[in-house]
Amino acid sequence: MIDDFLSGDLSDVEEAIRKAVATEITPRFRRLADHEIDQKRGPHDLVTAADRLAEEHLTASLTALLPGSVVVGEESVHADPAVYDALRGDTPVWIVDPVDGTRQFVEGDPGFCTLVALAHRGELLASWTYAPVPDELAFAVRGGGARLNGRPLLAGSPEPGAALRVAISNPDYSSPEEKRLLLGLSVPGVLPKPCGSAGLEYLRVARGELDATVFSWEYAWDHAAGLLLVTEAGGCQLTVAGRPFSVAGGNTLPFTAARDEPTARGLLALLS
Repeated sequence: MIDDFLSGDLSDVEEAIRKAVATEITPRFRRLADHEIDQKRGPHDLVTAADRLAEEHLTASLTALLPGSVVVGEESVHADPAVYDALRGDTPVWIVDPVDGTRQFVEGDPGFCTLVALAHRGELLASWTYAPVPDELAFAVRGGGARLNGRPLLAGSPEPGAALRVAISNPDYSSPEEKRLLLGLSVPGVLPKPCGSAGLEYLRVARGELDATVFSWEYAWDHAAGLLLVTEAGGCQLTVAGRPFSVAGGNTLPFTAARDEPTARGLLALLS
C-alpha cells in the first residue's frame, strides 16, 4: 500500500497542504483576535486557532489520500499524549506541525511554516516544508532527493576555515541542563544562534545557507520533515550517541543535522 502511494502522483499532498494553509492559516496572519491565541505549557508555548484548525483540515485530507493512515500532530498529541504511540506501530503515519514557529506567527513575523512528513515503521519516507509568505515549498522523498519549488536542493559543504553557522535550541525553550550542554558550542570557529522555526532552519541547511542545527528536544513534528529534507539534499544527521535520529523517540540528545558528515561529527564532539 505505502509503496504504491509513494510511486504515484504526490502532488495531491502538496495541494492538500496548500489548501489547508490558504483556508486556516494565511487568513489569520496578522489578523489574529485575542481569543484565538492561547498558552499550552507556558508563555513561550503558544497555540492559535490557526494551529488547531489547520491540523484538523490536514488530518481529514491526508488520511483521505492514504486510507488506513493516521496523523500524529502537535495539537492532537497535546490533547492526548497516547496519539504519539502510532509512530512505533505498523500503520503509515503523517507527522504534522500545522504552524511551526507559532510565536513568530503570533507576532506577525513571516518566519513560520507548515511541516508534513510521512513515516512507516519509524522510517521517514517523504516530507513537505511549506513557507506560505514567500510561497516556498520544499519536498523530499527517501532515495529521491530534495527540491525547493521544483529545483534540486544540494546542501554542499561549509567553506574551509570559515566559522560554522549553527542554529541551536532557543534558550526560551531550554532547561538549565540543556543550556549547559549547548555551551560546548561556545568555542572559536562556531557561531551559534537561537533557532526560530525549526522547519525553516532545516531548510536553510538544505540550501547551504546555514551549516547545521543542534537541538535538544525530540518532538517528531518539529524534526521529521526537516531531517529527511537535509538528508536528501546530501547532508547528515546524527545524535550525540553517533546514531541517526529516530522519529519514534528514545534518542540520546542533543542531535545535529549538518551540511555534511564531517561537520556533524565535529559539532557532536563538542557536545560529548
